[in-house]
Amino acid sequence: MNQDSEDIRYMRLALDEARRALERDEVPIGAVVVAGGMVIGRGHNLTEALTDVTAHAEMQAITAAASCLGGKYLKGCTLYVTVEPCLMCAAALGWSQIDRVVYGAADDKRGYRSYRCATSPLHRLTRVTGGVLEQECAELMRHFFKTKR
Repeated sequence: MNQDSEDIRYMRLALDEARRALERDEVPIGAVVVAGGMVIGRGHNLTEALTDVTAHAEMQAITAAASCLGGKYLKGCTLYVTVEPCLMCAAALGWSQIDRVVYGAADDKRGYRSYRCATSPLHRLTRVTGGVLEQECAELMRHFFKTKR
């Protein structure tokens, strides 16, 4: 399987997680962490359910993956997330030393790239790929916020 096909496959799993968030009336963002072709962590936004502003999909997936691996570093892992990580999540991913981050829709208002930091919050060796299933990921967010207005 080539990288593009693999990225689409795992982004679809992240979208499944985002739909779980939507079912709970949470902002529909989902994430999965993959290592060696296996999902080792998954998560979706739980900020409302847990009354915790840090309970983002990425944080849930990072915690699950670290628990699965038995350590805090996610070397050799890829995070798939439906929306570009915020600055907090990007910093956590940096601390985890994750190899790769793949996101669907960009977040021009709150995504980590919208902040003008002297250096990236991600680890210097982390590779980033954006725009995987971008339209599908963005539509889920548009639908959610349209129902809120």
